Amino acid sequence: MTTALIDHPFPWPEGKRCAVCISFDIDAESLVHLGYREEADNKVMTRSEARYDAEVATPRLLAVFRNHGLRQTFFVPAWCLENYKDLAKSILADGHEIAHHGYMHENPNKLSDADDRAWFRRAVKTIEKTTGRKPAGFRAPSYGFSRISLELMLEAGMIYDASLMGHDIPYLLKHAKGSLIELPSQRALDDWTYFVMSRDYNWMMPIAPPEHAFAVYRAEFDAAWRHGGLWVAVWHPFATGRLSRCEAMDQLIDYMKGKGGVWFATMEEIAIHARAMLDAGRWKPFVQELPYATGLVPALAQA
Repeated sequence: MTTALIDHPFPWPEGKRCAVCISFDIDAESLVHLGYREEADNKVMTRSEARYDAEVATPRLLAVFRNHGLRQTFFVPAWCLENYKDLAKSILADGHEIAHHGYMHENPNKLSDADDRAWFRRAVKTIEKTTGRKPAGFRAPSYGFSRISLELMLEAGMIYDASLMGHDIPYLLKHAKGSLIELPSQRALDDWTYFVMSRDYNWMMPIAPPEHAFAVYRAEFDAAWRHGGLWVAVWHPFATGRLSRCEAMDQLIDYMKGKGGVWFATMEEIAIHARAMLDAGRWKPFVQELPYATGLVPALAQA
């Protein structure tokens, strides 16, 4: 007998066993320009890899999703939408969601509150101008969710966040100004962990073969399927969009579909469903109130 590992299981639609969103962060050249403001024009190789992100890998990934009849979510720095003119058109043409991922991949919790607010709002305006609607959700660049991130999302009318790792199913973030749905992931489902090796990004881990990474992804999916979890990939086109890994992704989707009972959905669709279940009294969510605390904890403040 399998032990139930999730208290208060989430009510997925139509009796589905779990939900899957293969979300991608399309950072393109934003990271290069942000990290090397004065030198970016001379980082030709790194920029070529970054441009591959938007110009080669994303169209390839869209073709895979199209072949499988899936609509998923792309988190895109707003600067990338401005500088890759066909990017938003190609994503939206296939019915996918474009969500907030900063303006230029700035890390919110390394900014002052004023700068954090300014960049966040600038990105919202750019996304609305580009897509015709405000973004429904946010993933903080580098997972850098700040002390005011939730407040900014609520002010912008967003319904979900996808930056945190506090549960295995959707949960609720509460603030004095309101609440929204958290759609968590985990580092085991982030392809940066397995496939990125870059001196310019200061990331020098050895590159894993696709079989290793996708064995981890599949194990996490199988557990989500057994226990009613939420499986959210945090992948990057320049990493997972390479040929061997894209093949493995194609095969993983086949495997997931073959299991049955899987709800493939955009992050927005999952958040809308979660809010409906909450309002209908069919879901008792795990709740976290933010900010956790401000300033030093008392033990350190008194030291």
